[in-house]
Amino acid sequence: MGRSRVPGRALHQVRIEAEVSGRDVTIVERWAPWCPDDGPEWTRFPVARLRYLRSRGVWRLYWRDRDERWHEHPELPFARDVRGLLHEIDDDPTALSWG
Repeated sequence: MGRSRVPGRALHQVRIEAEVSGRDVTIVERWAPWCPDDGPEWTRFPVARLRYLRSRGVWRLYWRDRDERWHEHPELPFARDVRGLLHEIDDDPTALSWG
């Protein structure tokens, strides 16, 4: 993920990263500062969240609404392997991740 979404010529301006916190992995899009007055920090926009459900030994995909609340992806079952969910985020056929 990320390499196909961000062309090599734009990597100095846009990044796709994963932030890990406990049992959550949040996929974020980050943008370089556009204005020197805004300082050196990159802008952070959460795109999707993967949550590991220890009791079941599975992963679940979440999407974020405009109010910044996370919701379970409506069409995807739980997954034992996170790769299928990463593929779903990258392809985004429902436009829940990238819009």
